[in-house]
Order: sequence, then structure tokens, then C-alpha cells
Amino acid sequence: MSLPALSRRTLLQAGTAGALALAVTGTTPAAAATADPYETLRLRWLALLTGTGFDPAAEPFGSALRALGDRARAQQQAMAPTAGSLWPDLPLGSVSANITGSFVRLRTMALAWAQPGTGLTGDAALAAAVAAGLDQLCASAYTATATAYDNWWDWQIGSPQALLDTCVLLSPQLTSAQLTAYCTAVDRAVPDSKVAAYTGTSTGANRVDLCRVLALRGIVGRGAAKLATASAALSPVFPYVLTGDGLYPDGSFVQHTWVPYTGSYGEVLLSGLSRLFALLAGSSWEVTDPQRQNVFDAVDSAYAPFLFNGLVMDSVVGRASSRGLQASDLLHLQQDDHGRGHTIIGHILRLADSGAAPAAQSARWRAAVKGWIGRDYYRPYLSDAAVDVPELARAQALLADGAVSASAEPAGARVFAMDRAVVRRPAWTVSLSMCSARTTFYETGNGENVRGWHTNSGLLAWWNATTGNGQYADAFWPTVDPYRLPGTTVSTKKLADAAGGAWGAARPDAVWAGGASDGTYAAVGQAVRGLSSTLSGWKSWFLLDDSVVCLGAGLTCTDGVPVETVVENRNLGPSGTHALTVDGTAQPVTLGWSQQFTAAKSMAIAGFGGYVFPGGATVRAKREARTGSWRDVNSGGTTEALTRRYLTLWFDHGTDPSDAGYAYLLLPGADAAATAARAASPTVNVLSNSPSVQAISDSASGVTAANFFTAGSAGPITVSAPCSVLVRESGGTLNISVADPSRTIATVQVTVTRPGYVSADPATGVTVLATGSSVQLLAELGGTQGASRTVTLRTSGTAAGANAALLAPVRDTYVRDGSYADTNYGTANILTVKNTNTSGSGFSRRALLAFDTSQLTGTVQRAVLWVRGAVADSGGTETDLQAFATAPGAWQETAATWNRCPAPGAALGTGRISTAADWVALDVTSAVTADPALTLTVGQPAGRVGLAVNLNSRENAAYPPVLQVITTG
Repeated sequence: MSLPALSRRTLLQAGTAGALALAVTGTTPAAAATADPYETLRLRWLALLTGTGFDPAAEPFGSALRALGDRARAQQQAMAPTAGSLWPDLPLGSVSANITGSFVRLRTMALAWAQPGTGLTGDAALAAAVAAGLDQLCASAYTATATAYDNWWDWQIGSPQALLDTCVLLSPQLTSAQLTAYCTAVDRAVPDSKVAAYTGTSTGANRVDLCRVLALRGIVGRGAAKLATASAALSPVFPYVLTGDGLYPDGSFVQHTWVPYTGSYGEVLLSGLSRLFALLAGSSWEVTDPQRQNVFDAVDSAYAPFLFNGLVMDSVVGRASSRGLQASDLLHLQQDDHGRGHTIIGHILRLADSGAAPAAQSARWRAAVKGWIGRDYYRPYLSDAAVDVPELARAQALLADGAVSASAEPAGARVFAMDRAVVRRPAWTVSLSMCSARTTFYETGNGENVRGWHTNSGLLAWWNATTGNGQYADAFWPTVDPYRLPGTTVSTKKLADAAGGAWGAARPDAVWAGGASDGTYAAVGQAVRGLSSTLSGWKSWFLLDDSVVCLGAGLTCTDGVPVETVVENRNLGPSGTHALTVDGTAQPVTLGWSQQFTAAKSMAIAGFGGYVFPGGATVRAKREARTGSWRDVNSGGTTEALTRRYLTLWFDHGTDPSDAGYAYLLLPGADAAATAARAASPTVNVLSNSPSVQAISDSASGVTAANFFTAGSAGPITVSAPCSVLVRESGGTLNISVADPSRTIATVQVTVTRPGYVSADPATGVTVLATGSSVQLLAELGGTQGASRTVTLRTSGTAAGANAALLAPVRDTYVRDGSYADTNYGTANILTVKNTNTSGSGFSRRALLAFDTSQLTGTVQRAVLWVRGAVADSGGTETDLQAFATAPGAWQETAATWNRCPAPGAALGTGRISTAADWVALDVTSAVTADPALTLTVGQPAGRVGLAVNLNSRENAAYPPVLQVITTG
């Protein structure tokens, strides 16, 4: 069957998908919607695949459609069906990716058949070839009885998505028997049970992909139950998580448990959700879960911070940074930060146009997208051959919409729970990649990113607004020295490809990574550990108005090789000769040049930025051309030799250093004169650079900041426990931000010697204890996942003041029902709680804690019971804890049992806990009365089935419970 001729006016008036629906079904989309809900959804998906409202003869569409036709024609011509393959280079039977690859080629051919302007639109021979290919794959490879082999992803996501897309595109050419056969094959690989539990490979982006498969299976197979399952199974994706895969409250996104993945798996999640929201809107299967708002909020909190001038930062793409040019890619299109950024931008615009999100958010996204597209001078969005026609059409319409004004790049600083930080200024942006026991050194797997060993060891990536936006897109990853990534401190010990293990297995044993931020500035720190190395030490970065202050201390190693800190490793492109000026003198630009500079105070790379070394430093410099291929870092990459020139600056700490350190400032965008002027008239003073504390002050911004690795003092700041503190003084206000990057403390007392400040604005989690000659405050940091607490003080108003008491339990135990109802656990070093919502099961447990409050004076303003522990239950990863007021009746720690203990009373505060050990704050203010004998019960909300949680008891020396009481008067 061939399509009748369609006029350009018909296409533009009906939209591409609408016109094709009219041609192949004889009905308009509206009529189909009235008659058949499944056809309505098919036509919607068809429109998402093919685009609407564009002129196929106009650019950039004409070129894109002709290129699609050329690819489809080449694939059709190369198709040579045999018993073991459809294409000779994709043999079937042992490599699952070849099944997916075959389906993807058929999808491309079907797309060329369905879209106008391809030269193959409605071609009967092409349609017949696609149908025959589907028949063969579903009869011999991806069948209703096949046993999955090799990679699960191909069976459950890659192959069925391409297969079902092809069914939607080619539906008028396929019989009901064919569609039934294809759906039966999908049912074999992706039964409903794949989304029955939110665990394993059915979480985060993978869960969204599985739901997409089920939804399209429901459309193609006309099954309401499948669509209902797909819609409902999205709900576990929406809530924020505290550990593992998914979106976090602060905007972090993690996949594979340990890997910050906003720009790759996060892109897949946003892709699937934006499409499914649009597909199911207004239907019987519309996604209505109110927590989907978290996804909309994530556009601003999770995705936008990592988008800059059209690119998405490589710090959040895991092993995807190594993909570059793939040997199997017939288009020979490089995958890089700009391409990935364009893909995410397309998803955001699709979501904005879907009508699913609140109007104000959609309007904000459209303005942001317009700005990102307009500023990408390195690879303009509309000329990116990897951007599909539907996304090009939306973008062109947006750019032509005079009612939408492009947003500028936002200024500010963010520190994320996933060990990432970003600072943005009008003229530049910096991304910082760290790792800890919570995140991996790097991710490798499937032969990808095999030399990414040091990418999270303090990599400092940065871009100017109008220069250097191709720094990492221009063959950086296959050609850069992987031991000399900018900002990192590493042992030069040689590592094997994929050293440390696959899928993020290699993680440091250190817990310190993160820092304090007030939203404008940030103090960030990392405990240094080496991959398969003895390297240890401390690194800090202080993110200011026009500079980043970089400090290192306590750097120690016994690997028998040199340790280096890389100040810079600029990619100068294939032929760059950017000048390096050192203390006013231009250096040679010849390749192979190298030099050691002693007492260097300033260096600048023309067109990029400058570096200041307080007090002078010994710095080495080198120019070189480096050659590599994408195959070197990714087994699927091309073998083409690529050569790029690099200018490298580094500190050589020597072989087996002990307590080495460094200090320098990065000034993005600064030229040689500006850099020299800053060196001559510094505004930054390094207050401390030791293994105990790294701290600076900056007279230009009024910022004083410190990373305390132990309790102590630096400049005007004193702290009672390890933490990160940022103080900013400006215009009669004093902002103090405090965070715990190690996530080990519940509270910390901070004193800032700054006289004259009197009153304090209300601030969550911060109590100002005193003002006057200094400001004293108590910050509640437990359970914040490293987030900052910020308070603002002023020179006028009513004086702030309070008292803080931290009380240890005098008794604690837990009790258990059922056959354990007379068993005592008073000497245990854990307190186990669980609500089974049953009676006498033997698995319900609750904890009792007694405190002596007789020493408290004044009026109680706030009381918090702090408990630390983790979920220890095979039934899930997160649950709630709740405190209960309890009569203080006589009970003994070594005698209390379920049958002989006071019963819980009024419900008090709740908190969320996960499998990652952390503090939980339970508000018990109303329970602290005049009676000095206080008993509290910790359990789980009544009427709900919970998970077993192990909490530290007072017998646990590391993190015992504590009662925090704030009083006044």
C-alpha cells in the first residue's frame, strides 16, 4: 500500500502525524479519538515520533528528512535475510545487542516510510521489507518462547521499544495476526511482573523505560490492563529517595546505586516521562499521581543546574562520556556534552508543551530552553544532525515565538548530595566532581569508560560564556592524559583498563565530600583517596565571585611513584597555539616545550583564564600533542586516530610525599594582565591549609569560609565538631551557612567572632544562642544529607539568645512481641523497631529511652530526639520512624519487656530513614514537661506496616541517641 500524494499545505495544516493518519486510516485524529481510544493514543505516539507543524521542504527539516531517507535506503539495500540474521553484521543467537540493533534499523526504515520528505514516504517495498524483518525477528530471535541471554536491557527495553515504535509507525501495513505475534513476544520478555516491585533493574530511568514498553504494548495490542499497569507503575519513580537510584530532595539523581547520572540515565528518565505524560494526558490512563510534581520541580533543581550554553556537564553522565564516536553508528555522529545537552533540552521543551506541568513552570522552561539554544555557539541546536525532527520543530516554533524571552544563565552556587558542586557566574561556570563512600571513583562497564579512573578525584571542569565551550566535546576524553585531569590530585601509579571493577564497584572509604553554600558562594571539600593506591589527604575549593580558591593539604602516599596535582590541562584543539604568560613573560608555543617555574605568582592561558599562586609556587608546565582514539576508552568506539594539543600546568609533589600541599586560584576568563594584577593585589587570604582545617577569607566578597576536618578554629570561626562553614558579611547583615559533608554529626555549635550583630531571622534547623562580641549558634545537621543550614543576622532588632542542652539517655532498650514478649534486650548496642500492624507476630518491636531533664532551666522552645541507624529489612529501603510520648512509669533497662513496659502515648514527630546510616530528628517538644523523668518511645506510625530499623543504643560508643533541648529565659 502506498500513501496518496500529500500537499505541503495539507501537511502544515494537519501536522505531519495528523496528515499521515488521514492518509493511512482515512480518519482525522479527532475522529479517531472519538471512535477509538487506542487509535487516539497511537496517533499521539506517531506525532511524538514524527513531529507536527513543520514544512518538510524547509530547513533544517528538508536536510534531516533526506538524510533519514538515505539511511533507510542504505539499510534496506544492505538487508540480506538468512536463517541467522537480517543483516550480515548483526548475527543473531549470542549477542543480544544485535537483536536490538536489528529492531532499531527496522525502526529507522519505518520512520522514513511514515515521515514526509524522505524520498521513501509511503514506499510499499520499504514497508514490506520492514514487516518481513519484524516477522523474522519475532519468529526466530525475539520470540514468545525465547530465553533471554547476554544483556537484560536489550530484551526488556532496547528491543521492545524499537519493535513497538515500528508497530506504531507501520500499523496500517500490519495485520492483526502480526501485531498479536509481536505483542506476545514482548509479553515474554516484559511481563507485568517486571514492574511489580521497585527493585533491582526496575528503578529510576529503567522503570520509566519498562513502563513505556508496557504502555505501547497496551496501545498496539489494544489492552486496557497493560496501559493501566504502565501508568500506575510510574508512581514509585516520583517520590524522593534517600539512598540508591532516583531523584533526591536536593536535585541529585543517582543510578546504579553509586553514580551521579543526571545527564545520562536522568536524561532517559526525563525522556520517558515527558513522552508518557504527553501520551496519556486526558485519557483513561492519565498519570495523576500528585507526586509527579517532583519531576516537574526536578527540571529546575536537578537538570537546569548542569546545563550550560546547550551542553550538559560530563560530571553527571557516568560512563557515557567515553562514547564519542561509535563504530556501529552509521551516521558517524559524536556523542558528547553538547549532543547530550541538546537531548535533555528537547525533553524539557516537550514537557513544557505537553500541558502536564503547571503553566508557570512550563513558561519558565520555555524561556530557559530559548536561552540555552540561543547561546550554543559551539554546536547550534538547529544544525545538530542528532536532533530529531519533532524536537527541531518544537525548537523552531519556540525561537519564532516573540512572546517568549530567553532567560540568561542563572548565577549561584549549588552543592549536591551526590558529591557534585556547580558554581555559575554571568561570564563562566564551574563543575566539581568528587567521590566518597557514597559515590564511585568512576563507572566502567560494557567496555565503556575504561580509563575514567580519576574523574571524580576533584576534577574541576569549567567553561567561559563565549569561549572554550568545546573544551570537552572536542575529542577530550580519548586524547587527554587520564592521570592529569584538571583539578585532580592523583598517584601516577599505572592502572589497568577498568581497574577497580565494573558498575561503580570502586569507592573510597572516606565519607567527607561536599560543603556549605548560601546559594551564591560555596566552601567545598573532599577527603582524598587514591584508586588502588595509598594516596590520602584533603582538598578544598572556595567558590567566589570571579575565582575558585583551590587548596590541598596532608597529601601522603607510599606507592613509590610521584603524586601530582593538576592545575590545568587545557585542550587547545588540533592546532592551538594559545599563549602561556608566566609572571608577565610569554612562553614558547612550540610543541614539546616544558619548563619548571619556581616562585611563580601568576600564569594565564590566552583565551581561557588565569591562575594565581599565593606567595609563589613551584609549578611545572608542558605543551604536547596527544593522540588517541575512542576505541582506547570505549570498546565500541572508532579506531580513527585523533590528535589534540594540550597545555598542562601541575604541582609535582614528588615520590611518596608526606604531608604535601598546594594553593592556587583559578580565574576563569582572566587575561594575563588581570591575572598579574590579582597576584599583585590579592583579595584572598589563606587562613589555614592543614589536615585539620582549610580556610580562606576574601575581602572583595566579604566571605570567610572553612572546611573543618576536626573540631577547632580558623580565623573568626570556631566549631565543636567537623563541618563546613561559610560566613558572608555585607550591608549590615551576616549570613552563616553550615553543613556536614561527612554526614556523621547530629548538631554542631558554631561561634563566629563578629561583633555588632543582634537579631536573627527565623531559620530552619538553626538556633542562635548568643550575640554580642560574637555570634554563637547551634546547627541541626543530622539527616540533611549534607545540605546547608543558613541563618541571617542583623545589626538591629531584638537580641537573640537561647540555651542548648544535649542529654544522653539514662536508660534505653527495645521490646518485642509474640513469643519474645518476656525477653529483655536492655544490654544490646542496637534498638530495633518495626511495626507489623499485627498482634503477637513476634516481629513488632519498639524502643524506649529515658532521660533526666532535671538540669534544664527556662522555657522549652524546641526538643529533638536524635537517633542514628538504618533500615535492615529485605522488604524495602526506606521507612518512617515516629516518637511517642510515654508515661514515665517505673521500668528498668535490664528488665523491661513487651509485657512489662509503659505503653506509647501521644504521637509526636516523624522522620524518614533508609538503608544508608544517618541521623533522624524526631520532634518531641510537647513531651518535655516539668517532670524531670522523661520516657519516650520510638516506633513507627500506627496503622502502617513498616520495615525493621536498627538504631544505635546508648551502649553504642560511636553514635548514641541524644536529646537536644532548646530553652529560653
